[in-house]
Amino acid sequence: MSKTIAYLGPPGTFTEEAANQYDPTATRHPMPSISAIAASVIANTVDEGVVPIENSREGSVNDTLDLLIHGSGLAINNELVLPVVHSLVAKPGTDLNKVELIYSHPNALGQCREFIEQELTQAKTTPSLSTVAAVEDMLASDKVAVAIARQRTADLYNVEVLVNDILSDQINATRFVVLGKNDHLPTGNDKTSICLAFSGDKPGLLHTVLGEFAKHKINLTKVESRPSKESLGRYIFLIDLEGHRDVEPIEAVLQEVASHASIFKIFGSYPRFPL
Repeated sequence: MSKTIAYLGPPGTFTEEAANQYDPTATRHPMPSISAIAASVIANTVDEGVVPIENSREGSVNDTLDLLIHGSGLAINNELVLPVVHSLVAKPGTDLNKVELIYSHPNALGQCREFIEQELTQAKTTPSLSTVAAVEDMLASDKVAVAIARQRTADLYNVEVLVNDILSDQINATRFVVLGKNDHLPTGNDKTSICLAFSGDKPGLLHTVLGEFAKHKINLTKVESRPSKESLGRYIFLIDLEGHRDVEPIEAVLQEVASHASIFKIFGSYPRFPL
């Protein structure tokens, strides 16, 4: 029996492409939101879920980070990175000079900001739930409209590609993570994701934690902060580091780091995607 994977739908999204690349033999189930993907994994409706976590241009996907920070019962067990290619699509025969509305997911609109400002100065941007929903919104609009979406979406909806590859930054990729009930066994080339927070506010707290990693020559691949949602000025720090949580010296260092934190959570250890 093939594996079942939930992804951020509908069919035609970048997340579907990521799910297919991760396991082309799996049965894929589109979900309306990242929280719905998590719920389906927790309820054992599917085996795993694929969600976006960050883009090289627009930064982190907050819904995924908040799910990992505040949720329970899930672990990251894999990751993959896909290059982003956006196309400008429309109803056949649409005149680019007469476009009034541009539909797409907010991240896609941000990634293509330069093209929009240069080529569609007369048009208004309108956010959609996904790049696929953007095509549906465009088709339903009574105004001259276009959508920013993938080539596959254009094929699915039989719309015309006006301009292909309209990204403002040609070095653009999205990182996805695979969520399951457990993380991955050590492979020898792994990454571990954690979050932590401090109960007090005094100089050197974060420096002490980062110093533990430096002392043991553990490379950090990402450090960022998110509001704790408890009070203004309180933050949760998210760290990705090289190595597996069950392998020394990572295991001992994480125990030491946890002793300095009021909140400490391991999101999971998983194979590093080759870049």
